[in-house]
Amino acid sequence: MAQEYKLILKHADEPGYTPDIECYLRHGGYDSLRKALTVPVVELSDGKKKSAQEQIREDVMKSGLRGRGGAGFSCGLKWSFVDRRSGKPIYLICNADESEPGTFKDRQIIHKDPHQLIEGMIISCFANDVKLAYIYIRGEMPKGAKILNQALKEARAKNLLGKNILGTGYDLEIHVHRGAGAYICGEETGLIESLEGKRPYPRIKPPYFPAVLGLYMCPTIVNNVETLCNVKHIVGMGGAEFAKLGTPNNTGTRIVSLSGQVKRPGYYEIEVGKATLGQLIHDPEFGGGLLDGRKLKAVIPGGSSSKVLKAGEKFKLKRKVDGKDVEERPIFLIFLMISIRFSKRAP
Repeated sequence: MAQEYKLILKHADEPGYTPDIECYLRHGGYDSLRKALTVPVVELSDGKKKSAQEQIREDVMKSGLRGRGGAGFSCGLKWSFVDRRSGKPIYLICNADESEPGTFKDRQIIHKDPHQLIEGMIISCFANDVKLAYIYIRGEMPKGAKILNQALKEARAKNLLGKNILGTGYDLEIHVHRGAGAYICGEETGLIESLEGKRPYPRIKPPYFPAVLGLYMCPTIVNNVETLCNVKHIVGMGGAEFAKLGTPNNTGTRIVSLSGQVKRPGYYEIEVGKATLGQLIHDPEFGGGLLDGRKLKAVIPGGSSSKVLKAGEKFKLKRKVDGKDVEERPIFLIFLMISIRFSKRAP
């Protein structure tokens, strides 16, 4: 039977849990950051040394974490593409421009557990030698921006952000930047253009891959809110342990935004691949079924740009077999989605 597995949302909805730093510290907050900053250098057999940053990047790669912003690209692989030889500064941008209709998972993290995001960002910045990072938040989320700015202020007061973090010699600053409500800013290069003060028009790739030519034409990492939160947990439990969650090629948990004509709309965190779409709709632990008198007409699985899945219609899923061949199998609406919406009324 499918059930929730709360990793990122473990404390968010607990009675008495608040977004301030004192509450976060009482629940083990910033322990993963302390662990990351004190990872010892490893001596290799060939006489070379592996830095703490390299070890963290390897752990993220080992975890199998994929981006939670929509594309599902490997986080570790994205980090590996960063140009570290140019001599230019490396930037990190947290994409909090949650603009897809029907999605509200990142907003829950920002409003209820902002320090988890900040901790994940600091670890990610340390692992990639970043000294300056930005949180690009949707303009229609003024409360979220206020909460994040307060959380950053609290982190600086505790020497968890700014100059010489926790006495390690590592410097980092994070700024919140509010967008102006453009849907296209969810796309990473459009977001970068907007952050530079330009019209948010997506750049042509190639040559403008953010890992090489990103913000101010410097190497840049753009990761989603939920993705960066996962980094904190990967460091805390280890990449191999994190990889045991979910499925072999898609690890960890996912936060699903469930809206429309269901009895229990809301957000639910589940292990990737461990719940079917039917269970998300009908299981009492999730959607609880359709509202009385309603009939399922269609499901919008991932926002306005995704295919509308009609009830009763068969779809074909392409999948690899033994890593080589590709076969097509007819499937019903039983696979995991990020955002689910329904028509208002049955015909």
